Amino acid sequence: MAEGSENKGKPLMLVAVDDSEHSFYALEWTLDHFFAHGTNHPFKLIVIHARNSASSALGVAGFGSVDFMTSLEADMKKSTCKTVQKAKDVCTSKKVEDVEVEVMEGDPRNVMCDAVDKHHASLLVVGSHGYGLVKRAVLGSVSDYCAHHVKCSVMIVKKPTKP
Repeated sequence: MAEGSENKGKPLMLVAVDDSEHSFYALEWTLDHFFAHGTNHPFKLIVIHARNSASSALGVAGFGSVDFMTSLEADMKKSTCKTVQKAKDVCTSKKVEDVEVEVMEGDPRNVMCDAVDKHHASLLVVGSHGYGLVKRAVLGSVSDYCAHHVKCSVMIVKKPTKP
């Protein structure tokens, strides 16, 4: 999947993915609504995945044995590879081939802000887990953070709830 010449001069859209069904719903929804018309779509597309480091996943740098940290790092790399491959597979299944998939290390909130700045994105698409007020306050919301801090428009795609 590589950038095609048909993307030159087009505004850039970033779609954030993690291993959640909500982020993949947002990716599929975006592809269906903005990229369903062959190669003549309105945006250049980059799918971005934020990968936490092993130390940040534990919350304390250097916590645990070397073997444990090595194992955790390997598991996190496998998870990242699965997420990236799934994103590529979704794009391929929707016949969207001219897409880049990028992995950046760090907290997803900061990674999305940095990616918008790095790529001069016009639009950031994120999924919503649908957390309530309390859960959002405790866990933090990447979509809420991005909506208030990135330097471009943000589209939050919510997966419909089943009746």
